[in-house]
Formats: sequence, structure tokens, C-alpha cells
Amino acid sequence: MTPITSESWSLADATAHLGEVVDQAIRVGPQVITRDGASAVVIVSTEEWERKSIRSGTLADFFAASPLPGAGLVLERSELAPAIEL
Repeated sequence: MTPITSESWSLADATAHLGEVVDQAIRVGPQVITRDGASAVVIVSTEEWERKSIRSGTLADFFAASPLPGAGLVLERSELAPAIEL
């Protein structure tokens, strides 16, 4: 059986055609596997995973590069204690 679309497979179809799902992930792009009609997981090629998961810099570098310090944004902290409901 073929996938629902070129990017979406039911869990049963993906299980039965795992080799094809992997081939599609490599050639076409991410393949969504659905369970009970809802998206459950995505299979991607190693190349895409590595490209998407590479981080450049630290969290401190990210904040240092933010345009907000020079934006004139004024933040005020509330003096009120948070409301706690039991």
C-alpha cells in the first residue's frame, strides 16, 4: 500500500513498508507516521537530523546577540506574590 500522501503513513503501512519509508525520508524528506489518524512521529534522514540539530553558540551567546538590549524595552517585576490555589 502507498502512503496517505508522499509525506504521511499510517503506522500499519509504515510497519509493512519500513524500507520504503526510510528510502522516502532520504530521497524526499521527512515522513510522518500517524497513529489513530493523528501525527505520532517523524522519520528523517541522518543528514537532515544532523543539519537541524546542530547548535551554534550557547544560550548566553543567543541572548547577547538579541536586539532587545538596545530596543529601549522596560520590564518591571511585580511586587505581588503569585496566587497559589490549593
